[in-house]
Amino acid sequence: MALCRCGASGNKPFCDGSHGAVGFADKNTADPAANKRHDYVGKRITIHDNRAVCAHAGVCTDRLSSVFRMNAEPWIDPDGAQTAEMIATIEACPSGALSYSVDNVEHRDREREPMVTVVDNGPYTITGGVELVGQSLGDGASNEHFTLCRCGGSKNKPFCDGSHWSIGFKDAAG
Repeated sequence: MALCRCGASGNKPFCDGSHGAVGFADKNTADPAANKRHDYVGKRITIHDNRAVCAHAGVCTDRLSSVFRMNAEPWIDPDGAQTAEMIATIEACPSGALSYSVDNVEHRDREREPMVTVVDNGPYTITGGVELVGQSLGDGASNEHFTLCRCGGSKNKPFCDGSHWSIGFKDAAG
């Protein structure tokens, strides 16, 4: 099967060839210098984050705003909640931008069945170690789960960068 990446298909999520008519370009125009993992060291946990591969799904900020703090610097407070709460929130991150280490052992990937999920009005969420051929996943990013753009607006193609929010992408054609 071929999945739409340009956002213009009249048969979403499947490709109908609209990319040719709309002039879709799959070039990654994101700043490569931004593709860097940052470590936020706390007393019990270190949280690793690569903003360049974040899909901006809001899972972290919605679930645990005491740790993942919008409009604050540093934006992650690794001592802002109980360790178990932070781990559960990080494990819910769909893009693979977040991981964590406890006792110097990094936890990034999980054992799951391979799956492609179409997020309503958002990206494709890939889990279970589906191989993405010919693409680098980013500094410290997960090989087991990541998000792919399906609106055509991401600067970090083929990955989702949250552009579907700002361009008003909708699943329905038209």
